[in-house]
Amino acid sequence: MSYKNIKRVLDILFSLLLLLLLTPLMVIISIVIKFSEPNSPILFSQKRPGKNERIFTIYKFRTMTTGVRREDSQASDTKRITKVGNILRKTSLDELPQLFNIIKGDMSFIGPRPLLPQYLELYSNEQKRRHDVYPGITGWAQVNGRNAISWEEKFKYDIYYVDNISFKLDLKIFFLTIYKIIKRKDINSSDSNTMETFTGSNKTNTM
Repeated sequence: MSYKNIKRVLDILFSLLLLLLLTPLMVIISIVIKFSEPNSPILFSQKRPGKNERIFTIYKFRTMTTGVRREDSQASDTKRITKVGNILRKTSLDELPQLFNIIKGDMSFIGPRPLLPQYLELYSNEQKRRHDVYPGITGWAQVNGRNAISWEEKFKYDIYYVDNISFKLDLKIFFLTIYKIIKRKDINSSDSNTMETFTGSNKTNTM
């Protein structure tokens, strides 16, 4: 049996185990979010492309305020992130609801991060290969710079993972992820709380 088949079984087992252990924490986080903004939803959901570019709905704990006036609707992510959301992002606890995405078969623990559907038409043929595997909560690009590196660098790390997927590499990514969360390294880019919008690459350099 190939590792790719075993990987799916491990994903399900560890997701169920973590849900059993972390359900009390997830309940507490939900209560805190609800109390901080009673009229806003606890979860953030968004359409993302997964394996073979299949569109699915990803779930996270909400970290941004929904109480934005119309004239401020284009406010930067930095201004929209709540105090609770800032803590959740720095500790990566906002990603916990994605355990349900793993159980549903949308995602894996480790793989290229699922991005926005509108990026699909902007990828080069090489960059599209990031969708040959299940997207992950964390990945090779995340432990090598996350939002602090360019899109081109990020995609190169994603393709490296696709071509070299193995238990050893997944284990390395797992421990590096824990290390970076503890050290709070590479959580955000230097000038923004989220990655800049991808507008396409020089395809002559990425094919």
